[in-house]
Amino acid sequence: MINHKLSGVGAAMITPFTREGRVDYEALGRMIDYVIEGGVDYIVALGTTAETPTLYMPERAVIAMFITNHIAGRVPLVMGVGGNSTSEVLDQLREFDLRGADAILSVTPYYNKPSQEGLYQHFRTVSEHSPLPVILYNIPGRSGVNMAAETTLRIAGDFPNVIGIKEASGNLEQMQRIIDRRPKDFLVLSGDDAIAVELMRRGGDGVISVAANAFPRKFMHCMNLAKAGEFEAAAQESAQLDEAIRALFAEGNPTGVKCALALMGRIGPTLRLPLVEASPELRERMRELIGRYDLR
Repeated sequence: MINHKLSGVGAAMITPFTREGRVDYEALGRMIDYVIEGGVDYIVALGTTAETPTLYMPERAVIAMFITNHIAGRVPLVMGVGGNSTSEVLDQLREFDLRGADAILSVTPYYNKPSQEGLYQHFRTVSEHSPLPVILYNIPGRSGVNMAAETTLRIAGDFPNVIGIKEASGNLEQMQRIIDRRPKDFLVLSGDDAIAVELMRRGGDGVISVAANAFPRKFMHCMNLAKAGEFEAAAQESAQLDEAIRALFAEGNPTGVKCALALMGRIGPTLRLPLVEASPELRERMRELIGRYDLR
């Protein structure tokens, strides 16, 4: 089942840019190889970490095709297809070449703050038109609206092709309510690296991770322990990565992870406005942490 293929760790792929601000496809290819060789279970394209709001629709389509072709079936692929206009999301579903993807990740509509009924109707419409299984994405800190556990469970119960949720509310009790009452095989994935082990201890299925971009081998070692049910050992390993994970988010995502990867020589540091490069203070902090914890 596709659900089982998408448990564990999905790397939320960045979009590298040249100094001129164009998509750096050579660096993107290197990054895909880096995370696959680092052991991630699957890749998530065109999500928050990819700076998707700054990408033109034609760029998104080309990036989607490039990632699909470069993965070449080595790991499963989840494609971000979302927005705050339901009709625009349907346009993306029609226009994107999704033949190489295994599922879509669709965020709660942002800025316009729909009600819980509005969220239900939005995802009802998306599920009815999606050619692929759907993973919901709840991130109230960015979207301005929290999808309640009851709404998630209602959607999961009514639409069989909605197979999971990336939960980035940070509310473990909300996540626990979903875990306790979800349909069989419905995935509950953490949207926060820092609480991934605890969510899995509570019965969750994994994480869609930013940290897996920067130090996939170290992060996968920790998460593989959690997948094996060795939660105390996983928590100890996670504690050792805690400083580095906090630094990744100190000035927002993907500012921190691009800073780390640039220091490692894997990509350039460029982001698209309104995001800007890491401060000198964060660069020095990240340089020190990379050396101290041998994160290269």
